Amino acid sequence: MVDAIVVGSGPNGLVAANVLADAGWSVLVLEATEEPGGAVRTAELTVPGFKHDLYSAFHPLAAASPVLTELGLADYGLRWRQAPEVSAHVFPNDRAVLLSRDVERTAASVAEFAPGDAAAWRNEFARYQSVKDELLEALLRPFPPVRAGLGMLKKLGIGAALRATRTATLPALRYGQERFAGEGARMLILGNALHTDLGPTKAGGAIFGWLLAMLGQDVGFPVPLGGAGALTDAMVKRLQARGGQVECGRLVTKVLVAQGKAVGVVADGEPLRAERAVLADVPAPALYRSLLDHGVLPASLVGDLDRFHWDDATIKVDWALSAPIPWRAAEASAAGTVHLGVDTAGAVQFDADLATGRVPGEPFLLLGQMTTADPSRSPAGTESAWLYSHVPRDGSWPVERLAEWADRVERTVERHAPGFRDLVLGRVVSGPGDLERGNPSLVGGAINAGTAGIHQQLVFRPTPGLGRADTVIERLFLASASAHPGGGVHGSAGANAARAALAANSWYGPAYRPAMRGTHRALHGLPAITD
Repeated sequence: MVDAIVVGSGPNGLVAANVLADAGWSVLVLEATEEPGGAVRTAELTVPGFKHDLYSAFHPLAAASPVLTELGLADYGLRWRQAPEVSAHVFPNDRAVLLSRDVERTAASVAEFAPGDAAAWRNEFARYQSVKDELLEALLRPFPPVRAGLGMLKKLGIGAALRATRTATLPALRYGQERFAGEGARMLILGNALHTDLGPTKAGGAIFGWLLAMLGQDVGFPVPLGGAGALTDAMVKRLQARGGQVECGRLVTKVLVAQGKAVGVVADGEPLRAERAVLADVPAPALYRSLLDHGVLPASLVGDLDRFHWDDATIKVDWALSAPIPWRAAEASAAGTVHLGVDTAGAVQFDADLATGRVPGEPFLLLGQMTTADPSRSPAGTESAWLYSHVPRDGSWPVERLAEWADRVERTVERHAPGFRDLVLGRVVSGPGDLERGNPSLVGGAINAGTAGIHQQLVFRPTPGLGRADTVIERLFLASASAHPGGGVHGSAGANAARAALAANSWYGPAYRPAMRGTHRALHGLPAITD
């Protein structure tokens, strides 16, 4: 018996466990796979001596996250490394634009496309700097962000706050057109928006593209020394130092519910008791459809889950290279992250292909140069690199088709870096099914646990409700990226779930629990009940 059981050991699950352990709770984390970390893991996939991040690699949100900062993970071995430059977008004609931590270098790069964009970029970064603390608090703390929201309102004033809210709803393409004259600055925003599933013309893409670009300008796109798994290792060590336990190879098949309350789980056929809370770091459909009996769920919630919107599927290629990639564009050689394959029109077509279920003929490609960012990732003079892109969710990807796709994107890289294919010492191609087998939370190759579209954010994430970690089952909390604030390695969904569990068990719990219960029942049209 423990105070809390956390299902899943991704970054959100480990953050949740650490927050609860800090409060003195006994915590057990159960992980279905053979090692912790979820989508934050590292392995030698291709050739001995080459370390590859299996899923997430660059971590601007982790570096900026107040949640992870508060954990003090440097005390447990975490060290950050940076590439010489943050990112570059290489256009089909080999022209490139650079995002640097030096704002003057970024400004000079975007000015090559339109002279006035230098001042426009500086203005955007100044705007970000003026509200960044309140903005990150508002985005990453529990919903609604009352204190942070009031802080932003005080700084901006009503008019500017309304204009900022409008900007947050814009498509990335429209935002770029309003702010910049040249394609360079516009593609820095648009390309970063495409780290999500929000294409150039989709509402809400502007805030994601702008925030990632500004974070890159501010904290860079850092990587953990030795691999993304070092971030997981630090969180596990911190948890264990506080008495928490992580057990791998423990498949949870059911959340136990009695009298409307979560009381434990079944793992490998063994019932395990949780005295205070169960926190689920799994996608919302997996929690509600697989781990709970349908009879305990309101019919309206089941119907909402039928409309749950996944993000696009993903294909990833990992390479061991005998030398750094010989880019024609100097900007790309120094950048840890490289975007390529499309210009603005190509990005619009890429998104249209995905929206209509077609595999893009000219995909937007996101490439990482890990040894450029962290020399410990491969032997001296070599490069550990990866590339991913999105494909429709309903496709079939046998080995032969994956190989053909990888050959095609290699030819794209070769066009911009002649001799690239001669450097390949080893290659591993992971399709949507491979990604899900390695991490069951990446359902169908979706890497953000649900679309980033505004119709499934805030009070609509994962389904229409409170935008909070509390669920319709008392003592059960959703701690995954399916909950607010969504995808990315920032730990906020886990921290929010842990704080909700602590609130339900606090001195004001006798008021908090009935309030949550009553609100959920009202949302689903159920009659009120009393203790």
